[in-house]
Amino acid sequence: MSPGMPVVDDGKLTSTNPATGETVGTFPVATAADVAAAVARAREAGAWWAALGFAARRQRLRRWRVRFAQRLEEIAELTHREGGKPVYDATLEAASAIEHIDWAANNAKRVLGPRRVRTRVLLAEHSAHLEYLPYGVVGVIGPWNYPILTPLGSIAYALAAGNAVVFKPSEYTPAVGQWLADLFAEVVPEQPVFQVVHGLGDTGAALCRSGVSKLGFTGSTATARTVMAACAETLTPVLIEAGGKDAMIIDSDADLDAAVDAALWGGLSNAGQTCVGIERIYAVSDIHDAFVEKLAAQARTLTVGVDGEQLGPITMPGQIDVIRRHIEDALARGARAVVGGPEAVQPPFVHPTILVDVPDDALAIREETFGPTLTVTRVASADEALHRANAVPYGLGGAVFGRRRAVELARGMRSGMTSVNSVLAFAGMSTLPFGGVGNSGFGRIHGEDGLREFTVPKAITRRRAPSPLPALSFFRKPSHERTLVRAVKMLYARGPR
Repeated sequence: MSPGMPVVDDGKLTSTNPATGETVGTFPVATAADVAAAVARAREAGAWWAALGFAARRQRLRRWRVRFAQRLEEIAELTHREGGKPVYDATLEAASAIEHIDWAANNAKRVLGPRRVRTRVLLAEHSAHLEYLPYGVVGVIGPWNYPILTPLGSIAYALAAGNAVVFKPSEYTPAVGQWLADLFAEVVPEQPVFQVVHGLGDTGAALCRSGVSKLGFTGSTATARTVMAACAETLTPVLIEAGGKDAMIIDSDADLDAAVDAALWGGLSNAGQTCVGIERIYAVSDIHDAFVEKLAAQARTLTVGVDGEQLGPITMPGQIDVIRRHIEDALARGARAVVGGPEAVQPPFVHPTILVDVPDDALAIREETFGPTLTVTRVASADEALHRANAVPYGLGGAVFGRRRAVELARGMRSGMTSVNSVLAFAGMSTLPFGGVGNSGFGRIHGEDGLREFTVPKAITRRRAPSPLPALSFFRKPSHERTLVRAVKMLYARGPR
């Protein structure tokens, strides 16, 4: 068995380090009956949690945040051991997650609390009220590449909104998922508000069919379709964050040194295993050669290894074959590797690879690579860059480097999020929604939209006076109908000419 591959034996799931094979943790595999029981417990716990109200939930979530921050080094080290990512990358991930817990806790009441809504003239005798109610139990299926930040983008917001959560972490990172839930239980010991169920794909399928009120999924586009099909059996609503093939546009007036730095971090951090990582770069012809030269020089300085290096191993062993195939396909179609190439694939590691002259029909342009590779394409103009950036079915994130037209180009990029003169900044911005379009999914985590995602809008009207125009009654007079017609014409039949 390859290091890093999850092993199920005698009802137990064992996770190992993808570089060393070291055992990190062993956890009981949840059967369909176990998942159903967890959801039943969560249903009762969720009712208690919702009844606490915003203030009491905020107090508990803030205590969770405090303990999380106090044990930051511990979770970073565990993430490094289980997933292989460098400790700094894991620390940054955990720090971003703490920021999201804090924002969700402190803003839930403002965003979701009951409020009065302005009424309209034709129903002036009624007042209008809106509130957002928790679903009850939210299921979350998390990924292995960002096992802290990504699931907590759903979990923290669902909890702040008043839901209980049943979380199925990736089988590649179960220890991290268990750590998150155990830490929460330290500050909320009264009820199983946040539970974890472990296992392979069948455990995730059981969660889809378990009666959760909503399910949040992060993973590949192919698996997202399977999840949606399972949830459709019971009309369970879903939030989907699927794959990405994010592009960076570099205009002729860009700061090239800053663009190189950002491209390397956006494309190669976490060994390129980032759903919103940069995989395609479109550089305007005027600066293309200079950019490629600088990019290649800096890429060659990056270190790869187990401890202390800038790039760690590929967490999921099967992904190495995908990365190798994309590189070889591009070269077979006429591309050139200015850094790396097939020899860069040295399991469990993949060294940085920069490809140029890659045709648009190559796998490295059309499909998610999920490794430390970048393609750089020469374009005649920023408009051509935008057209080609938008020519794939994915639409998660992206970046634009430039000055005069940067924001205009960012708005035109078909993606849920775009950074201008930076990369990935939107992921840590707790005030902004995060999610994609097209094959990258739908729904939003983070920010106000992320809080509302885990609630059901509840509209309430209340009569406050007799009806001068009893439109909602069989027992009306002909004069009421004539008055209604006159009122509508007076209010709406006049307009700009």
